[in-house]
Amino acid sequence: MSIMKLIEPLGISTKTVYKYYKNKEELLEEVLYLHYNQRFKLVENLSEDENIVLRLFDIWYLAVEMAYDVNDLFHKDLHYYYPELENKIELAIGSKFAMQMENFIRKGISAGVFKEDLLPEVAMEGIYILYNAIARTDQFKKFSGSPFEILLNTIALYIRGLCTLKGIQELERYIATKKSFGEENASGKTTVPIMG
Repeated sequence: MSIMKLIEPLGISTKTVYKYYKNKEELLEEVLYLHYNQRFKLVENLSEDENIVLRLFDIWYLAVEMAYDVNDLFHKDLHYYYPELENKIELAIGSKFAMQMENFIRKGISAGVFKEDLLPEVAMEGIYILYNAIARTDQFKKFSGSPFEILLNTIALYIRGLCTLKGIQELERYIATKKSFGEENASGKTTVPIMG
């Protein structure tokens, strides 16, 4: 896509764009940082007093929901045309996100909702692999399930496997109250992936 096509809906000139960005790649890099930093802020802003198991589920619920809002071609084109940029962004944001997720696992172990013998780094890598298969490949597109059903049959099952009996019970009760993305729950309110 040309810069002209990108700016057409904004009603600005290409000179305005080039005043701030040397080229399309620099603009794309800025957009990617903005997108991933906004997602990370959502993770950071989840309440500290929330149950760790439910919080971890909500983070991935939100991630899958957001992934299905992005056109499939975006990640394919990014990977094909700008692999260095994709790696650069993932390293910068991914390490920050991984640390936060590993801290959740450690807190959950301390709270008795995650198994004591877990290796947080390995546990989170498993979730990342599932998420990438769901969000960045066609691996799960061949199934007729909704994104929510895919989430429940992959990441939710994986999180359940990390849990103690106490954590499993809390997670099962919580999932029973959830509906597919954007649907209304039993109270008539639209389901939101962040508890509150």
